[in-house]
Amino acid sequence: MSISEVAVHDAELLAIKEINAKGGVLGRPLEPVVEDGASDWPTFASKAEKLLTVDKVAVVFGGWTSASRKAMLPVFEGLDGLLFYPVQYEGLEASPNIFYTGATTNQQIIPALDYMVEQKLTDVYLVGSDYVFPRTANKIIKAYAAKYGLNIVGEDYLPLGETDTATLVSKVIDAKPTVVFNTLNGDSNVAFFKELTAKGNTPDKIQTISVSVAEEEVSGIGVDNIAGHLVAWNYYQTTDTPANTEFVEAFKAEYGDKRVTADPIEAGYVGVYLWAAAVEKAGSTDVAEVKEAAKGLTFDAPEGKVTVSDWNQHIFKTARIGEIDATGQIKEVWASDGPIEPDPCLFNYDWATGLAQGECDAAKAAGG
Repeated sequence: MSISEVAVHDAELLAIKEINAKGGVLGRPLEPVVEDGASDWPTFASKAEKLLTVDKVAVVFGGWTSASRKAMLPVFEGLDGLLFYPVQYEGLEASPNIFYTGATTNQQIIPALDYMVEQKLTDVYLVGSDYVFPRTANKIIKAYAAKYGLNIVGEDYLPLGETDTATLVSKVIDAKPTVVFNTLNGDSNVAFFKELTAKGNTPDKIQTISVSVAEEEVSGIGVDNIAGHLVAWNYYQTTDTPANTEFVEAFKAEYGDKRVTADPIEAGYVGVYLWAAAVEKAGSTDVAEVKEAAKGLTFDAPEGKVTVSDWNQHIFKTARIGEIDATGQIKEVWASDGPIEPDPCLFNYDWATGLAQGECDAAKAAGG
């Protein structure tokens, strides 16, 4: 997962550096303590425990895969720590000890499905890595498909990091879908798109829409293998806001002109600023006080104005569909009318009844 995770780490360190240059938080500089989850879910949990109990940090920023987050969740809840998780995910979760600064389902996956229906991309092959996020996302997609008439023509998974994609790509091409809904993660995306190209596919034959391929991954895949394909996110390097111009310039100044920004990079960066603002408002780093102070907090983020939900600790986000161009940048082709209220438990979607369990039921009882 290093192709994706390293850049988020860089963005979080940039935010800390900027905040310290302005005087820190509560008049004190932030001191980052960095641990490597090594793309291994149990390691994420053990490192989180170490950060909270040995280093006694005030907050943790990190995680990528939902499996890493699920492994850390009981650590943060058991020790009453605070995690800011920066990546879009499958939803159906609302932990009192996690702030989710990436998209939840109704801010990314459902808008992508709506766009597919609008564009008549209705014969769908589901391809994903074999862990929590893709399998749960596809369960949600199949429930949506039953309501809105999408035809699921195939569903396959690869072990996370698997690079032998020849058999999978052959199955996809033989099924003749109009679109592949892609929830592969990490190195598997590189192999998948290279193999699709090698077998003669182009976006006008079989389109793909990916929810874990951003600018950082495009450079690893190779633009010739993915130009013309679609992605669904909430932020692109090309997003037109004043805050984004400053963010992109600062990121490149810190890490080099060849580096790119991307949705999880921006969400990681935003998470640090949201925590800092909540601490300043609370006058304390106490977890309970920070959580209370964060309710309804707004921030002019590079993606646009974001607001923290007052009950599920997700943020209001604008959905954006983008097409990868020949330079490796992503051109926005559709956007929601404005920031979408986060509904991680899909309480407002009749076709999703019964999908949300556990944490969602507890969150609803607590005020959702």
